[in-house]
Amino acid sequence: MDTAAFNAFCATLPHSTHVVQWGGADVWKVGGKVFAIAGWNDGAGLSVSFKVTPIGFEILSDAEGCRPAPYLASRGMTWIQATDIADADLMDHVRASYDIIARALPKKTQRELGLLKG
Repeated sequence: MDTAAFNAFCATLPHSTHVVQWGGADVWKVGGKVFAIAGWNDGAGLSVSFKVTPIGFEILSDAEGCRPAPYLASRGMTWIQATDIADADLMDHVRASYDIIARALPKKTQRELGLLKG
């Protein structure tokens, strides 16, 4: 997946917003909270960082094409950086990250964004 395809995919997620920050990284947010970052790599193709569950972090930390996300995992956060995984897998992980972040938003924000009924 290239940066354009990554950005196009993230743009399809409801209420997602895009900013370029942190040295030119493509940062995707929902409700003002980051769910995916494209950038921060060692110069080898597209790298994408995303939030995972604690169990997902344990599994993906040693998986081929993945590692604990620089800057984030070192601060105790469960973020993975993928540099070489299948596009479909990457999209699944980014969608799951979006869901984790959206569910953690305050209920009021979830309601305002239409993510929570009631």
